[in-house]
Amino acid sequence: MRKWVLFYTALSFTLILSGQTATSTIQHLDDYFEQSRQQWNVPGMAVAVVKDGKVLLAKGYGERKLGSGLAVNDQTIFNIGSTSKAFTAMAMAILVDEGKVQWDDLVVDHLPQFQLSDPYVTRQMRVRDLFTHNLGLPNTDYFWAGMSISPDEILYRMRNVPMAYPIRGGYTYQNIMYLAAGKLIEKLSGLSWADFVQKRIFNPLQMANSYPTKALSQVQTNRSIPHHYAYGTGPIIPIPDTNADSIAPAGAIWSCIADMSRWVVSVIDSSKYEGGRLVKPATWMELFNPGAIVPANDFYPTAKLTKPKWITYAKGWFQEDYHGQGVDFHTGSLGGTIAQIGLIQSAGIGYYFLGNLDHAEVRHALMYRTFDALTNTPELRDWSSEFLILYGSAPERMQKALDKMNAERIADTHPRVPLSGYTGSYEHPVWGTIRIAVEAEQLSVVEPVLLTGPLDHWHFDTFHFRVEENPSTARNWMHSITFHFNNQGKVNSLTLGPLGVFVRAD
Repeated sequence: MRKWVLFYTALSFTLILSGQTATSTIQHLDDYFEQSRQQWNVPGMAVAVVKDGKVLLAKGYGERKLGSGLAVNDQTIFNIGSTSKAFTAMAMAILVDEGKVQWDDLVVDHLPQFQLSDPYVTRQMRVRDLFTHNLGLPNTDYFWAGMSISPDEILYRMRNVPMAYPIRGGYTYQNIMYLAAGKLIEKLSGLSWADFVQKRIFNPLQMANSYPTKALSQVQTNRSIPHHYAYGTGPIIPIPDTNADSIAPAGAIWSCIADMSRWVVSVIDSSKYEGGRLVKPATWMELFNPGAIVPANDFYPTAKLTKPKWITYAKGWFQEDYHGQGVDFHTGSLGGTIAQIGLIQSAGIGYYFLGNLDHAEVRHALMYRTFDALTNTPELRDWSSEFLILYGSAPERMQKALDKMNAERIADTHPRVPLSGYTGSYEHPVWGTIRIAVEAEQLSVVEPVLLTGPLDHWHFDTFHFRVEENPSTARNWMHSITFHFNNQGKVNSLTLGPLGVFVRAD
């Protein structure tokens, strides 16, 4: 039996090789990863490749911050976004093993204060429903991305959200239910979600450079800086970190590629680690039991090329078929930072990616290239080039969006009333208050804080949020405000982006 040899380079490059074939395959992937990073203009990234319980590669590429000269290495931390969800599911699985909860328990029996707008759904909601995005709720990300309210307030306000479809009768990605799962973990364990994940997952797996929240991650200076293409101008610029701590169980973990490779090794091997396992084999299998069918139009555009025959969602995992084998994977995305995990359990293959350019879908390309290389696929497709054509470059996408928006603008129109006629407080039963004022002779949002700033007249009684360099802000994805009038010609309501109608309260 050949001996495994461990090599370290200046970039903390880790290879565990068995023979010339493995050496050649990993070197090929290493080269392809760097070429693809440059092709997609990603300032910095880190990738891990696992096969049969061995970490074949865990390496950083590029820079933590564009132009800084500070290299990404295997200890550079990134936000891992929604790949955090699998940790929350594993945490609940640990409590299932301890007999403190069962997947089919009614949530109301453990969290009687957590209510939804439909009493029937509240009574029928089961623990497993918190993880599968098919409870019947619409997307409610504005609660954390557009408002500055506490986790408890977010959960309380869910009782005001109208149901979008029958319970377990559809699919809509729903971050807030993972927050509810975190609250249940706290109730059952007596520890905060962050402390539980640290104590029961990070510590056993020796993930010493992983942090449950952005706040806790501040002790680490070797950290990636998020980047985005500047809106309308195109250059890549560094942007501030997005803070997801208010929904931490859904997407707030920070980690490095060395630690995430340990997570991949464990999760692909039924949660084993040196000296034990996180959960029993049967409980681990339940994590991958499909809970919802994902409609093709709600899935990633990559499916146009990979052509899966089925797509499902389990507990913190998307699932699809690829070349006749099942794939469990998930992406993570916060403003300017991205992540992806991918497993082919039947082949013992694991992949993890961290990057610092907003929605650079090279992450998908490198996953499929890894799968192809480690399953000895005869023809290795250039997924990086194919996906770049599929998605288009970010500046091209932004320009198309701007062109479409400008084409819909009606020229030479004016507001119906003086700017003072639009000012006031407007209320929505779910989303709360938005307050409009005139500042420096310009209509402006002065509440909530994440939307504050000037509005530019677009046409008629529609005003756009002023375009900012950082497209990740709530102001940019809210897009516009349109005011409505009553029979007396006075403003009585407004429509805020996709959130619906707010009624004037003063």
